[in-house]
Amino acid sequence: MASPTPEESAGSLTERLKEQAERIGFDLVGVCPATRPAGYEHLQRWVAEGFAGQMHYLADRIQAYEHPRHVLAGARSLIVLGTHYRTQHPQSAATGEGRVSRYAWGSADYHDVLHQRLRSLREFLLQLAPHAQARGVVDTAPLMERDFAQLAGLGWTGKNTMLINRHSGSWFFLAALITDLELEYDSPHATDHCGTCRACLDACPTGAFPEPGVLDATRCISYLTIELRDSIPEELRSGMGDWIFGCDVCQDVCPWNRMAPQVSTAEFLPQAGSDPVDLCGLFEMTDQQFRARFRRTPLWRAKRAGILRNAAVVLGNQRHAPALDALTTGMDDPHPVVREACAWALGRLSSEPARQALRARRELETDPLVQSVIDQALTGE
Repeated sequence: MASPTPEESAGSLTERLKEQAERIGFDLVGVCPATRPAGYEHLQRWVAEGFAGQMHYLADRIQAYEHPRHVLAGARSLIVLGTHYRTQHPQSAATGEGRVSRYAWGSADYHDVLHQRLRSLREFLLQLAPHAQARGVVDTAPLMERDFAQLAGLGWTGKNTMLINRHSGSWFFLAALITDLELEYDSPHATDHCGTCRACLDACPTGAFPEPGVLDATRCISYLTIELRDSIPEELRSGMGDWIFGCDVCQDVCPWNRMAPQVSTAEFLPQAGSDPVDLCGLFEMTDQQFRARFRRTPLWRAKRAGILRNAAVVLGNQRHAPALDALTTGMDDPHPVVREACAWALGRLSSEPARQALRARRELETDPLVQSVIDQALTGE
């Protein structure tokens, strides 16, 4: 295990690292020991109860979440970091438009932005302690960031499972630099300031919180529009409203977010057409155009098929008659999940041109699920 140079005490080293983290652009900084996270057993139960849905990577590496040493051998300390991303108030989505979670409005993927900052902080740490080991993490390694953020004094876990800071609300990204150095640790955040408030629980359009502090991801709009690869369950589609990527409802209603700071970070500022998104135009884009527009943004996580599927569901929710041509185009998409969603949406239009498009596709369709949805749409069931 590495140790600071003799003249560099743990306290002095920690202070210099915190100062450098703030210079790099991190807004919140706390330090905690590498230990078994307090919520590890909760995570195990949560996965066992099926709340993770198709996020099989959680179950596949569940043992790795038991301690940060599974991410970095010899881990002793974590520098936990927060970066604000609230830029402006979201625009209202008109009929024919879809909403995107505010963290994905920008021109870059936040993972890339934070990893660049983490690399810079890691280099600084190695200048101070050349023989140290360190690894930066941004929500892709098996690390329970929110547990360690609370241990590092950055906030508490709200009833919507988000980490909440009294001054920053929950509009911030979390990252961590794990090291084998022993640092000076901050006091854990020991209090919960949600009180009797139920705003987040009551506002969820799909009822994704079976109880405070427990999220059923299989009902969460963010999961449905990003992680789910199959067709979205029909009983949850109306609850999606006009969301095509992610959902901010439980954060929008949180009282602690009323005074959350706004930032002007260039990579997080809304790019044209992201707040909100024109849905019909998505069906006119080629694969190359899709890649050029979304490849470096968080939306690429859902891939082209997921985005078009989501867009079709929103157009169906809106019963947007001018979307007829776009949805008809989607009926010829190579991905069955897109065709199924378009067939459902065309059925919601309840017009003769829509039925004509459905009948034409029915003669060509080979996927059993899409066939079934077309038949249901044509019979009005």
